[in-house]
Amino acid sequence: MKRKILLLYVFVLTIVLTACNSYKNIPYYQNLDRSRVTEEAINNYSPFKIQPADILGITVTSLNDKTNSEFNPDIKIGGGNDNTANGYKVDPDGYITLPYVGKMKVLGLTTDEVEKQMEAGLLNVLTKPVVRVKVLNFKISVLGDVLKPDMYTVQNQHININEALSMAGDLNITAKRKNVLLIREQNGTRQYFPIDLTKKDLFDSPYYYLKNNDVLYVEPDRTKYDTVDRGYRTATLAISAISAAASIIVSIILLQKY
Repeated sequence: MKRKILLLYVFVLTIVLTACNSYKNIPYYQNLDRSRVTEEAINNYSPFKIQPADILGITVTSLNDKTNSEFNPDIKIGGGNDNTANGYKVDPDGYITLPYVGKMKVLGLTTDEVEKQMEAGLLNVLTKPVVRVKVLNFKISVLGDVLKPDMYTVQNQHININEALSMAGDLNITAKRKNVLLIREQNGTRQYFPIDLTKKDLFDSPYYYLKNNDVLYVEPDRTKYDTVDRGYRTATLAISAISAAASIIVSIILLQKY
């Protein structure tokens, strides 16, 4: 009897320890001191730089109302640069073609730099031009064990990993927070970066701020698979049992009939 009680105690203790160990993998930023206010400089942010295939939305305002419509994104502008109602697409060499400005290289520039260059180039044809530029096709994808996996369009060029996961409804409780994968394509290569959400070091990571077309993949843990697999096997057995029962009933009816 004592042996059975001892075995039961060991079994319960194992379950408790396993549960505690699992919970330790859940909270974010575990090495952050929450007992006091902490302040640190942001040194890992770099502004968005325009790349080929980016689509720029450009609007120009000035005292020359007649010319403003030629830059508005709802007006189609012809030319060999594929400028359409959806904006100005950056060609493989990093150029766009604009009214009055002509062919302009924007590769590697920030949107602020493009605005300043355009304003300077328009001074000879417009009175006090004000240019606003934004990237229309800036998007990120969040896949895997999150509440709302999807591709998300970003209205500005400033988004970090936390914001992206928030857009996707955060990680499910079964997600692996120590093994989030960032996939990035740049300069003709595809790169994979492991991300650990349980460490405060995430905020200082060079990958904390996302770039256009980045993909975040959140891996589910074994619990997720076991739950789905158990449900699948249960449903399969239930369907098999129902089919078998139906076959038996049909056989009995036929035997009684003949």
